[in-house]
Amino acid sequence: MKNLAQEMADIIAQHQWNQKYQELLQEAVQDEDVQQFLASHPQIKSVALQQDVDAIYEFVQAKSKSLAGYQPRLIWQNQHILVSYEPDQQLIAHKKAQAFKNKFQTIDMASDLDQADLDDFAQGDTGRQAAYLQALRFLTSYNPQQNFVPGLYLAGDFGVGKTYLLAAIAKKLVSQNTAVMLVHFPTFAVQMKNSINDHSVMDKIEQIKDVPILMLDDIGADSLSSWVRDEILGVILQYRMQEKLATFFSSNFSMADLQKHLAVNQRGDQEPIKAARIMERVHFLAQEVVVLGTNRRHQNH
Repeated sequence: MKNLAQEMADIIAQHQWNQKYQELLQEAVQDEDVQQFLASHPQIKSVALQQDVDAIYEFVQAKSKSLAGYQPRLIWQNQHILVSYEPDQQLIAHKKAQAFKNKFQTIDMASDLDQADLDDFAQGDTGRQAAYLQALRFLTSYNPQQNFVPGLYLAGDFGVGKTYLLAAIAKKLVSQNTAVMLVHFPTFAVQMKNSINDHSVMDKIEQIKDVPILMLDDIGADSLSSWVRDEILGVILQYRMQEKLATFFSSNFSMADLQKHLAVNQRGDQEPIKAARIMERVHFLAQEVVVLGTNRRHQNH
């Protein structure tokens, strides 16, 4: 019994194709990938070969060309030999990175935070275990289609890994197809003041207030004006409380100390009721977790 490659050669010889085209088709028949494809599909008969010889030629030609991230593959479908163009590994990696970038947005955060790893966070520092376990609890409980699950309010000293933990949680959420925005709040507050001039205040608020997971990093690092506290932070948190959208915070203050901090505006005036109103929303949106441990920034120098 003649093999399929020989049958194809006979088919080519029987047709009135010009000599050059016959030579090209003969060369295509001998291609290693074509031979492997035919050997792995014994159900292919000579009729299919005759009908689909152009597909095999197309496949061999396409292999030698740059197809901008795609590679050809022969497939057997509906009793026909077809060429399928599938993304190569480089394109797959690029699309994966782009999807990650679209889901994990940051405002004025370090560019290397996408390297944060949840398991690495807890390595070698027992003071981080409680925060690590609470992060796992959130990740296993979070389901936006079911009951509201509060985020975390990470309180702790400088350099204990609060921002790193936020980024690590964000990466896990993005891998589950949840959009996250991580915002350095002091810088964002300055941007909001500057946006008064170009009338873009509401646009910037809309940009972050309804993202599925919002993370406000380093809240309380600077004194806030009454306007930023009440009309920016207050509006964002009020919306998220009403819509039951999980929100994360990091701060060098405990919740109790943050309330005291927010009660004093930039002019030094005491406004305890307004501060309490903000903290009521923070308490609803997040569970306080103290992050302990050594200052790892010092270890890196």
